Amino acid sequence: MAQAKELKEKLFNRFPNGYQVMEDAALAACNDYAKGYMAFLDKNRTERECAVFAQKLLLENGFQPVDEQRTAPYQAGDKIYKIQRNKAVIAAVIGKQPLSAGVKIAAAHIDSPRLDIKPNPLYESDEMAFFKTHYYGGIKKYQWTAIPLALHGVICKADGETVTVNIGDDPGDPQFVVTDLLPHLAQEQMKREARQIVKAEELNLLIGSVPFKDDAESELVKLNILNLLFEKYGMTERDFLSAELCAIPAFAVREIGFDRSLIGGYGHDDKVCAYPALTALLECGIPENTCISVLVDKEEIGSDGNTGMQCDFLRYFIADLARSAGLADRDVIRHSTCISADVNAGFDPTFPDVVDKHNCAFVNKGVCLTKYTGSGGKGGSNDASAEFINYLRRIYDKEGVLWQIGELGKTDLGGGGTVAKYVAKLDIETVDLGVPVLSMHAPFEIIGKIDLYEAHRAFKEYFKA
Repeated sequence: MAQAKELKEKLFNRFPNGYQVMEDAALAACNDYAKGYMAFLDKNRTERECAVFAQKLLLENGFQPVDEQRTAPYQAGDKIYKIQRNKAVIAAVIGKQPLSAGVKIAAAHIDSPRLDIKPNPLYESDEMAFFKTHYYGGIKKYQWTAIPLALHGVICKADGETVTVNIGDDPGDPQFVVTDLLPHLAQEQMKREARQIVKAEELNLLIGSVPFKDDAESELVKLNILNLLFEKYGMTERDFLSAELCAIPAFAVREIGFDRSLIGGYGHDDKVCAYPALTALLECGIPENTCISVLVDKEEIGSDGNTGMQCDFLRYFIADLARSAGLADRDVIRHSTCISADVNAGFDPTFPDVVDKHNCAFVNKGVCLTKYTGSGGKGGSNDASAEFINYLRRIYDKEGVLWQIGELGKTDLGGGGTVAKYVAKLDIETVDLGVPVLSMHAPFEIIGKIDLYEAHRAFKEYFKA
């Protein structure tokens, strides 16, 4: 039996629970790091807000806006960044090695599922005022009813002014809601398929009920809402046409459980990876290779548009760096590597049948390395090479980073997409790595503090290696 136990220790693969193997000092560091993340998540709910936060943090840490016309080479330790159209961020620390040795990239996304406000949203029905919404990303629509919602975004007015909207998060703010039927009257509704229990066109945001005091006119509740908006923002109904507004959960970020080991909040996917990818860059010192963190938009709807990863702004950023060193962008890109920093589904004991327990991520067992995503027969995935996975494995094992391996559900049930395949398309070695999440894409998601901290360490050690 002693020999069998010894051989098991040597030959079996086990991913331990962090609380059983981490020292008290490391656990204290997890809690300290979680406080900063929780403060970030509480205040930065949208990609625009994350970009503003990142720019402020980068400037405080000595980063300077990139000079896209620069011809002189950068020096080791130089810190530069670019904000891409107010919704995406690229930041870099120049390394000791020439750019021809390649760069190291951590790519995460800062958009999350939500309810976008339609371009012509405001209407009155039976003396109540509503906004029409268009859901963004993959959601269970019924989860977005009967919960407090906040309104975030910008309004670009006819006079050229852009005003920022943030209503519903601060104490004393009004909040908004999508109503739902009471159980007593929902017999027909409950006969619908789950995906249609609440239909897309029923996700109407209740915004008011007081009529303007003039009995001679119609649509007085709508008029009163527009008058309030005019008084606050100087806007008219036509200004909605050039606005970007969204309804997001107004829940505060909170510790979960008697032991406070978990964090609940809106937008863990993928800010729980974006925040560590950014903080790791701030702590990389003067690295051997140039290190880049890129935080992008639009991942939840396919990474399209000029702020999503399918746009070439990352390649252009690298091309500008390469030109300053007298190189072509391909001379840098072909030797580069990337961690696609995105979440995976955490194993939920309440719903065990949707995953292969031998190949899934568990909360409290560290950051999850995902060789491929896609669906079915790996459709639409980047399938990372054994060599690159082994490269990271050796780094993490050497530095004691707590990590595990996982797929996104059973083969014929699961699947999903990340930015990995768009980075790999550039001829960059890429693999997904991120934090396990419970209730992913719900208005209130759950992650483990240990997994968050180990994500930070994983990106940091990757940058340093």
